[in-house]
Amino acid sequence: MENNLEVVTLGGGCFWCTEAVLQRLKGVVKIESGYANGLTPNPSYEMVCSGISGYVEVVQVTFDSSILSYKDLLNVFMTSHDPTSLNRQGADAGTQYRSGIYYHNLEQKHATEEVLAALASVYSKPIVTELKPLSNYFPAEVSHQNYYNQNQYAGYCMAVIEPKVSKLRAQYATMLSKEALEE
Repeated sequence: MENNLEVVTLGGGCFWCTEAVLQRLKGVVKIESGYANGLTPNPSYEMVCSGISGYVEVVQVTFDSSILSYKDLLNVFMTSHDPTSLNRQGADAGTQYRSGIYYHNLEQKHATEEVLAALASVYSKPIVTELKPLSNYFPAEVSHQNYYNQNQYAGYCMAVIEPKVSKLRAQYATMLSKEALEE
């Protein structure tokens, strides 16, 4: 399995939402909320929320490509948030909530370009997801890791994240992990 492990870093607005959706997929081995592509080292949540740090809220996903292909992972990601909304997802607004795919190698870049081109006709507005190499990645604070699973009944989780998880179950049932199917 280790030879099939890949890592990709994705920004889909709130990292709590993106983490909750993607961690339910078969083949996802590890997922970590964090901050990417900003200016200063070791940013705090407050610094990122200010909007002036240049960072975007992301999840770094380690997955087994023999179980979940990179393109399938991207398709789920791209349909789990609004990639046509610039610097916002729902009520969360600011550059830290931008849609982005931060590739780790040129193969990921080229595969991402193919996925974005294929999805362009699906949306009525242009896709604004940025595609850039990953730089300056830092894990988010412990309180932001596995957030939805630890706070499922919090207001934000019930109102914003649960509908995304329900959509995942309806759209991608065959791609769910055994644990997600048992929830």
